[in-house]
Amino acid sequence: MNNLDADVIRLNLGEAAAARLGLLEIFAEIDSTNSYLMQQPAPVPGEIHVALTDNQTAGRGRHGRTWQSPPGSGICLSMAHTFASPPSNLPALTLAIGLSAIETLKDLNAMAIQLKWPNDLMAMDSKLGGILTETQTQSGGAVMVVTGIGLNIDLNEGLDVFLEMDEGHHAIDLKSQVAELPDWNRIAAGLVSGLSKAIVDYEAGGFAAFSSQWAEHDWLFGREVTISTSGRRITGTGAGIGDDGALLVDTLSEGRQRVISGSVVMTGAREPGL
Repeated sequence: MNNLDADVIRLNLGEAAAARLGLLEIFAEIDSTNSYLMQQPAPVPGEIHVALTDNQTAGRGRHGRTWQSPPGSGICLSMAHTFASPPSNLPALTLAIGLSAIETLKDLNAMAIQLKWPNDLMAMDSKLGGILTETQTQSGGAVMVVTGIGLNIDLNEGLDVFLEMDEGHHAIDLKSQVAELPDWNRIAAGLVSGLSKAIVDYEAGGFAAFSSQWAEHDWLFGREVTISTSGRRITGTGAGIGDDGALLVDTLSEGRQRVISGSVVMTGAREPGL
């Protein structure tokens, strides 16, 4: 038992997040925190709703993949927020959320976390966590956004699982990345505070407020990659992202390609010197 406690989490929130937090629900077991919030009434603009568990039985990744989360191995946290009007370039919000999660993990002394475009948290070339962002249009042009983060915290010794099997990444946990594992309530509070701030900043300035941070954490940069997008595959070398969050891939035959939406289906080693 990890004793996730709503009162303790609230006490550990930053002032701004605490002021915005409407509902905070903790489940002993749930199929999917994202699915749950997508089925609930949208929060009023300026308010956030959070669903949290350490036992998610039917978690989802991008493109219908399954997010595996053995009971008691990690936190699955989803946050709902309503934009009164859609911000520009809403798909890049997932990237901003990833950068926010890295800042939270830095505060917990996990200093070597990277991001694999568009939605994976990586450590030691293994998958530490994943992000799923979903939207639902409301009346009057408002948009509810539900962002979920699955974070491996303490995998049982010898547990060798794959997360989102078709990408073939082994799992790794936060416990292996820090000298002393923080209390789970502190981890949850940090994620809520960080996500809440990211949403406020994104609403105010879009992805421009985050784009300069990406290069420091870019796991794909300099790697051989194959991207599946729009019915075709692009193979080349990861070359960072554009100002709008598009993945840049340098190819031999077609030069630099921009990928707005797609999935990384294969990654290789970095090029020498990178």
